[in-house]
Amino acid sequence: MTLKIYGIAASRTSRPLWVAQELGLDYEHIAQVYEGGATRTPEFLALNPNGHIPVIDDDGIVVWESMACALYLAERFQGPGGASLAAQNHAERAEILRWSFWAVTECEKDALTFLMHRIAMPEDRRKPELAQQADRRLAPVLQVLEQHLRARSYVAGERFTVADICVASVLAWAQRADAMTACPRVADWLQRCLARPAQLQVRVMAKRARPA
Repeated sequence: MTLKIYGIAASRTSRPLWVAQELGLDYEHIAQVYEGGATRTPEFLALNPNGHIPVIDDDGIVVWESMACALYLAERFQGPGGASLAAQNHAERAEILRWSFWAVTECEKDALTFLMHRIAMPEDRRKPELAQQADRRLAPVLQVLEQHLRARSYVAGERFTVADICVASVLAWAQRADAMTACPRVADWLQRCLARPAQLQVRVMAKRARPA
């Protein structure tokens, strides 16, 4: 069996890579870039007709969409000693599903806008007003998670699961936002997630993928 993960770590591919690193999986990382039409070749479109990364190929089972990739890997594999990021009961499964989708539908667009126009893009291309607007929209959204974390250490309960990977991978883009400053529980939880050895390894992979 060969598990393949396509996509560079400095992209949404970081999500399935984080899961794979947490579980210590044996996989082949194919650092597929997305610039310059690289994902529009016939070979890549045969894997993902949408022409996006990431894609995972689990011995012929092909999955795309980053959150789907992360959730699939968590359900499919366990780590050493049976370590699991997947749900162990219906209550955990409900939390994992709802918060993973929440991150995509309620947070991702504004978190990415904040990242691009506050940090990532060259200064002459940034529009500070767009970052400010995104920050304001994130404020009430993050308060929802802030209240949720009053009664638990992690998103799905008292243990780290794939839900934390899905949500943290989005909110990491907005960790410098004023909205985050107003949510100390979220900020603390996010820093604990980002300090995990598996996430640090993914960040090393991302830095290696960037041009010098």
